[in-house]
Amino acid sequence: MKKILLIHNRYKHQGGEDVAVKNEVALLEQNFKVEVIYFDNNLKNLLNLLLSFIFNLNRNSQKILRKKIKEFNPDYAYVHNTWFKASLGIFSTLDKEKVPIILKIHNFRYFCTRSFLSKNHFIDKNICQACGADQKNFKNFNKYFQNSILKSLFVIRYGKKYFKILKNEKIKILVLTKFHQEFLKNLTNRQTVNVFQNYLKTDLANRTNQSAEKFIVYAGRISSEKGVKELIKTFRDINDKNLKLKIIGDGPQLKELKKSYKFDNIEFLGELENTEVLSLISSSIGVVSATKLYEGQPTLLCEASKLGIPSIFPRTGGIGEFFPDNYELSFEQFNYEDLKNKIKLLSDEKLRLNIGENNKSFIDTYLDRNSLTNKFKKILNE
Repeated sequence: MKKILLIHNRYKHQGGEDVAVKNEVALLEQNFKVEVIYFDNNLKNLLNLLLSFIFNLNRNSQKILRKKIKEFNPDYAYVHNTWFKASLGIFSTLDKEKVPIILKIHNFRYFCTRSFLSKNHFIDKNICQACGADQKNFKNFNKYFQNSILKSLFVIRYGKKYFKILKNEKIKILVLTKFHQEFLKNLTNRQTVNVFQNYLKTDLANRTNQSAEKFIVYAGRISSEKGVKELIKTFRDINDKNLKLKIIGDGPQLKELKKSYKFDNIEFLGELENTEVLSLISSSIGVVSATKLYEGQPTLLCEASKLGIPSIFPRTGGIGEFFPDNYELSFEQFNYEDLKNKIKLLSDEKLRLNIGENNKSFIDTYLDRNSLTNKFKKILNE
């Protein structure tokens, strides 16, 4: 049985990528011997913190990795997020230890860190669909990270090195959609980029009876690039007192939004256990995303499909690849009148039940466990 060492730097606020990594461990353990190294960004050592930012390496992380390699002797290293405690130093360590590397990319943020100049950040829109930055906040320099030129300087240095790693054909690159596959090929001139979707655990409960109250769900990071504020404004414009919006998650915009939007039909539930999230989704009339990004594989929307619940989302990036053709509830990105009209369609019970059933049938086939396992084995052998 092949041995895989999975490496992932967890986010401060758990999001879809962290959930996806847990699910993928569960998938791989069926056919491989798997060990996992999780890193968390809670650096207390000032020297390590400075090294992580300035040189994009972390000696302690590399030490942990070398120890695990010696103990486990993996056939492959399967790398997910590296920012920032894991650091890019793990790639040089893996190379020195002659461990073949598979790198899975969940988002498009590497695109934003290729250049110090803002003109190379914004291509054809005022909003960057890789990170959600607004061009009006930028002048000459790319203030990609926390709207700070100094902090962005270090992040962009990280990004430039990461971009070189993406061009290394010895590393197998996995992305979540065909859209991302073509995007990355065009950007790096790589010959091979593999599409490998995230696995969804199949033990999701069946759809429950809908509660007496009608509500839609947003679950994810509460931040400007996710379009939560625009979603709330759009929902308020509908002015349906019998419909609620339940917002699950944490993030930098949460306090501001809770203070600004105190209404009986808008609930901020904070971070919840995944079982609680799934329970709410299964008793809702739909889930919604108003993201400003391309996105990878939207965990919330895919879990809703597994439960037979319809999703509303913008036509952007590869999100539509996880839904049937000619999907009725997608809207033109940044067109909030269109979003409003799609939310109103959820009042049609027959329509939403039909869409939910079609979504479930599609996702069960598209993310079938055996198909994904065989795809992963094929990627390893190529």
